[in-house]
Amino acid sequence: MKILIVEDEAHIADGLKFNIEAEGHEAEIAPDGESGLARAESGEFDAVVLDVMLPGIDGFGVARTLREKQNYIPILMLTARGRPEDVLNGFESGTDDYLAKPFDLDIFLARLNGLLRRSEWSRRETSENRIGDTFTINGKTIDFANLELRTDGETIHLTMMEIKLLRYLIEHEGQTVSRKTILEDVWGLQEDTDTRAIDNFIVRLRKYLEDKPNDPQIVRTVRGVGYKFVTGTKDSLRGKEHSDSAELLRDDTNR
Repeated sequence: MKILIVEDEAHIADGLKFNIEAEGHEAEIAPDGESGLARAESGEFDAVVLDVMLPGIDGFGVARTLREKQNYIPILMLTARGRPEDVLNGFESGTDDYLAKPFDLDIFLARLNGLLRRSEWSRRETSENRIGDTFTINGKTIDFANLELRTDGETIHLTMMEIKLLRYLIEHEGQTVSRKTILEDVWGLQEDTDTRAIDNFIVRLRKYLEDKPNDPQIVRTVRGVGYKFVTGTKDSLRGKEHSDSAELLRDDTNR
């Protein structure tokens, strides 16, 4: 794999490059936001390690611009700003994972390798066409190839992580999936990790899919365990559209 490191602190960038290459990957350094954005847009890289505090365009701006141009390259964001609102801002900018400085090198490598595995998994799922290129529910069409959700003439651009989580929930329709399982299968993480990021993603998915996000009928909470994706039409799920009138199952214990 070829990794782009966008980091203005030379000693950090050089250390990351050395350790990424020790993992068997190639690595290249860009010292500021402008050059990092240009290199990321080249299509030469399999992932980007992106610092937030950069000269010129900051990391949030780089991530947003990449996503606006539908660049699906995985992004691991590094920052000294580890407040919850900063983490959420990173995810909303389009990053796929977020690591606060200072960080343990082994954790960094685990996160990066997890990103690379998820990216390969996403490409494989699309090529195998297991649930089709599009999936329609509640009058809303998810376009996996173009990372879009379309409804009533409106197009919402989704991040790669939102698409991955949606695909995973749909593939496991009717099953309760725990936060730990989501971390392992979607994020590729094995170690103890704050699961609030998952909850934030779920809140956003509900805003996209549910008529009443505060009373979810599609992406349900199973209290104390995790989440369940429910359509009521499991047999017609794979690669087909669902009628707006499809019956939604109700289970008050999961609300």
